[in-house]
Amino acid sequence: MGKHIACLTFDFDAISGWIARGMTSPTPISRGEFGPNVALPRILSLLKAYGVPASWYIPGHTLATYPEQCRRIFEAGHEIGHHGWTHRPPASLTRDEEASELVRANDLIRRLTGQGARGYRSPSWDLSAHSVDLLLENGFLYDSSMMGDDYTPYRVRRSDVITLEQPAVFGPESRLIEMPISWSLDDYPHFEFIRTPDWVLPGNMNAGLVLENWVNDFAYLRDHLDWGVITYTFHPFVIGRGHRMLVLEKLIRRLKDGGAVFMKLEDAAADYAQRRPFAG
Repeated sequence: MGKHIACLTFDFDAISGWIARGMTSPTPISRGEFGPNVALPRILSLLKAYGVPASWYIPGHTLATYPEQCRRIFEAGHEIGHHGWTHRPPASLTRDEEASELVRANDLIRRLTGQGARGYRSPSWDLSAHSVDLLLENGFLYDSSMMGDDYTPYRVRRSDVITLEQPAVFGPESRLIEMPISWSLDDYPHFEFIRTPDWVLPGNMNAGLVLENWVNDFAYLRDHLDWGVITYTFHPFVIGRGHRMLVLEKLIRRLKDGGAVFMKLEDAAADYAQRRPFAG
């Protein structure tokens, strides 16, 4: 019998994402505050009602600014994953800056949970050339920032050489497991409206239509693969709005009705590792 795993994941950026963009006036900061102050209790209550374990990727800035809210997430039995410190994408940092953020935020995660994070998700899903090596050096089991598959985890390569004028040279696989993601399974680009002097993210899509996309992606997994993982990514200040909370509940119900097995991403990664041990 097949096993079709659904992972609900939450990037608990709070105000850090706005600060990282330099948007520190009262209104954008208030948008970030909606997450820990209003959306978080709604989401935790919903997950508890349906008995769904989830994975939360929390920047160090959020851990330090909202310690009680983060403790509530951990005490509810959810995974606490690493999401940088400042919510700046690693590709914008030096190697030393990226290494410092990994250690600094992991110290807070260890203080909260008693152990370092097993999983990492890069802010803005943009790893640097150093990220894989740093994650391996810091003992991470998996990353969840790349898009090389949709339902099947895979081992992350090291030391690719990518240039425009020459064929790509792909490096060897590492023990780091990739739990792939997709912008299409992320609430942010569908729903969030952002206006800056340089660009506009229109957002504000019909939540019911987005729900159909999300359900159909699981249906394809169920109907075409014997084993696989679908990873949904949510942001509390986005999904926590009233009509979107209704859609999140409908998603959980339809996944349950479709036979989904809900797991934390760390447990899905461990399942994959057991099925396909690293041979390197």
